Amino acid sequence: MIESLKTVFTQPNVLFLLDGLKTSLLISLGVVILSILFGTLLGLVRNYERKIFGKLAGFYIELFRNTPLLLWMLGCAFLIPGSTILLKGSFALFLYTAAVVAEIVRGGLNAIPKGQFEAAHSQGFSFFQTLWYIILPQTFKKIIPSLLSQVITTIKDTSFLAGLGIMEFTRSGQVILGKVTKTSEVFMIYAFLAVVYFLICFTLSVLVRTWHSRNSENV
Repeated sequence: MIESLKTVFTQPNVLFLLDGLKTSLLISLGVVILSILFGTLLGLVRNYERKIFGKLAGFYIELFRNTPLLLWMLGCAFLIPGSTILLKGSFALFLYTAAVVAEIVRGGLNAIPKGQFEAAHSQGFSFFQTLWYIILPQTFKKIIPSLLSQVITTIKDTSFLAGLGIMEFTRSGQVILGKVTKTSEVFMIYAFLAVVYFLICFTLSVLVRTWHSRNSENV
């Protein structure tokens, strides 16, 4: 057992795994930030624009929410010319996550009483001023737990990028798997990947529950 540990967790292997973890977390961070921006725009358009743009936003959201993420990653990887496989895979993850965020935002918008618009209008606020200063701040306060849950999902979803050969955390583990021969060593690598994912996602889930419970007490 000790011998297997020494074989698997050499300094080069550990640094290689940590580099893959850094890649996964950086991709997750970039995807989440861009998805919140684009997803908020999509949610607003779908909720308040009833004509062509609202229908297009609705089509986009439903298309991505009802199709597999891996399908879009493979599609972007093979159909988008130029660029790197890392950017193509990350772009697919962004498009997919933005659709989910859009529905989260839309749920928050629908939870705001309609009378808020009337009250703001009576005070001289325009539609866009009402959204920016009154509606969106309340919306994001309500949806923070859901957004944090989506962050957890996005971190786990980066593992799909391993299927494209992108050297994120899971793929790094696969590369090391190719260097070992014993069953115990294979188990250790998979166990290490699982434990790291668990610690990151469980910590974030605790933050979600803490936020939700504090928010419920303040209501």
